[in-house]
Amino acid sequence: MLNLSPATIVSRIITLIVAFSVHEFSHAWTADSFGDDTPRMAGRLTLNPAVHLDLMGTLMLLVAGFGWARPVPINTYALRRRSPSAVMWVSLAGPFSNLLLAALAAVPLRLGLVEYSSTNSLLIPSPFNFLLQFITINLALFIFNLIPLAPLDGEKIAEYFFPPSWNRFMDTIRPYGPLILMGLLFILPMIGIDLISLIMQPAIIGLARLLIG
Repeated sequence: MLNLSPATIVSRIITLIVAFSVHEFSHAWTADSFGDDTPRMAGRLTLNPAVHLDLMGTLMLLVAGFGWARPVPINTYALRRRSPSAVMWVSLAGPFSNLLLAALAAVPLRLGLVEYSSTNSLLIPSPFNFLLQFITINLALFIFNLIPLAPLDGEKIAEYFFPPSWNRFMDTIRPYGPLILMGLLFILPMIGIDLISLIMQPAIIGLARLLIG
């Protein structure tokens, strides 16, 4: 964070407040819509950032450009009683909300309503730079959360679409998901293998170009 300009830090703080709050609220609202009142009982059916933000995840977003919020508790058994696909939809709601936020932020750029500017003031980012960073981070959250490893949303989404014969394999690697993610994010890049960036950067650039034009 020491190498970031104050304006960039401001952009990231605003982005994380919006992106994480909407992401987690989307999980909670979708679960509640399927009849699971667990998020409502936990006080998560709100856009209040104080309820959703996680200190370490917030710091990681500021420093590294990605992070996480407090997971919304859900009752998977209650959801599956309502619909076999309910857990998948609840999981998909969070990443999809980040894609939607990126798409909405891209509208002013696509329509030429915001002029290009690479210059920020000391604390306030230019509208162009803010929107570009807002779009990029939300797209990164969208793609990152689709990785099919626990505890990311993509694990539950993939579980729904994978054939039943894969269930045992998914159950086996689920406890090691956080360790695998740590290895992919921090250990492999130390030896020059950054698989996450190789996967995410082309996808982020491609989606950003599609949205902005």
